[in-house]
Amino acid sequence: MSALGHPFFVHALIAGTTIAFAAGLVGYFLVLRAQVFTGDALSHVAFTGALAALAAGVDLRLGLFAATIGVAVLIGLLGRRGRADDIAIGGVFSWLLGLGAFFLTLYSTSRGASHGTAGVSVLFGSIFGLSAAQAWTAAAVAVGVGAAVLLLARPLLFASVDEAVAAARGVPVRALGIAFLVLVGVCAAEATQAVGSLLLLGLLATPAGTAHRLTDRPYRALWLAAGLAVTDLWTGLALSYTFPSLPPSFTILATATAVYAAVLGLTGGRGPVPRAAGG
Repeated sequence: MSALGHPFFVHALIAGTTIAFAAGLVGYFLVLRAQVFTGDALSHVAFTGALAALAAGVDLRLGLFAATIGVAVLIGLLGRRGRADDIAIGGVFSWLLGLGAFFLTLYSTSRGASHGTAGVSVLFGSIFGLSAAQAWTAAAVAVGVGAAVLLLARPLLFASVDEAVAAARGVPVRALGIAFLVLVGVCAAEATQAVGSLLLLGLLATPAGTAHRLTDRPYRALWLAAGLAVTDLWTGLALSYTFPSLPPSFTILATATAVYAAVLGLTGGRGPVPRAAGG
């Protein structure tokens, strides 16, 4: 039987494709705006939020979305003009992973030791374990995130490249920055289901970083980042299905890293890599 004959693989393909597409679009602006550290911080938030929800006896997705969106808004409000900075991130970053470990202990001790594996699932993802309902829900949310990024792409690009001029031209830079961080939070929550909170930064940053190395044309790089993310995910799922001992999260991120390393080698580290002004 082919891979597409297995429901678990089809569900992974549906959810994973849309999540990777959204992650590529969001990741392009994360790299352009020099906010990759924000994605790293939200990965810790995702872990803590999911375990807090499980400890409270509710769906972990509620914790994922509530925590990542809430902290994303907080970081945006604390940062300059809605653009997160290292100081704002550092104020909420250091204690999050420890808080997640606390909720994991609380969950596993209060609901039975067998639930200790939930932390592993949150950390490394469980894309082959998604049900049909979970897959279609993830796909719907990811499509919404992708559509929102494309809708905001033009003003967001303007604000990312030249924030001062964009503000002078009437672009609501602060509100736009906070809206973007909300999209990052939603995308991080969704991507956690595919590759886990520990590895989601790779899905957000690596395909986007590869696209930035290949071209300095914004819209071409935007679509290239999304295409690379989807291709990396497809390749990773295929490898994991072919070699069951390889976890899908590992194969997806290993593929993305290998592509980035190959591009870095071919360009000699001298790719375009455009930078946002002041980022």
